[in-house]
Amino acid sequence: MKKTIVAFVLLVLPALSLASEEGYPLQRAPLDLHNKASLQKGAKLFVNYCMGCHSLEHQRYNRLARDIGLTDEQVKQNLIFTGAKVGELMKNAMPKADAKQWFGVPPPDLTLIARSRGVDYLFTYLQTFYLDPTRPFGVNNAVFPNAGMPHVLWELQGWQKPVYEVHKAKGKDSPETKVLKGFELVQPGSMSPPEFREAMADLVGFLSYAGEPGQLDRQRIGIWVVLFLALASVIFYLLKKEYWKDVH
Repeated sequence: MKKTIVAFVLLVLPALSLASEEGYPLQRAPLDLHNKASLQKGAKLFVNYCMGCHSLEHQRYNRLARDIGLTDEQVKQNLIFTGAKVGELMKNAMPKADAKQWFGVPPPDLTLIARSRGVDYLFTYLQTFYLDPTRPFGVNNAVFPNAGMPHVLWELQGWQKPVYEVHKAKGKDSPETKVLKGFELVQPGSMSPPEFREAMADLVGFLSYAGEPGQLDRQRIGIWVVLFLALASVIFYLLKKEYWKDVH
């Protein structure tokens, strides 16, 4: 009986977790991890806008160079600004004690963020910062309400304000509820909305690659394994027929 209860809990908890995270609808991230130009743009965005606070502590610069089509020299010139060597891990220099004082908690390492949160979550999160004067940094986020992160990409996206839809329940004294439906751009950034959306796809694609650098090799090898097994199954079937043809 106890085993049955434990199994039930293990099955139900993930569903409850997903239900608790329902909120602003997520956009599907248009990723193409075979597009090395996109991964290079994403890497550039990461080191310029994210790496001041976040790190990729399980990713090495030289592995990055090899995987996304860059030379070690190109990485040194365009992606390393801290004096780190090309064979070192992608860490930043922010002291964790200072980060905790500034943000409340130290900014997390992002090596596995795409795998833990999902690429659609990240893609939507990066696009849904909006002005909120009640927050310490003056912004809030539709996907992660009351996030402690400032809108570091505001120069690219600009500033947007929330657009709400008001719902009033039946009844004279029923309270009104506001539902966030979208955003209105009040100050343009250096990118148009389609350009910013594409840039965020590049950034999320790079984070997806960083979470599993060998995933493209795994997928490529997997196709050949499936083809080999399919061919082997045909051969084994014909061999079985040949062995058993005289058995009645």
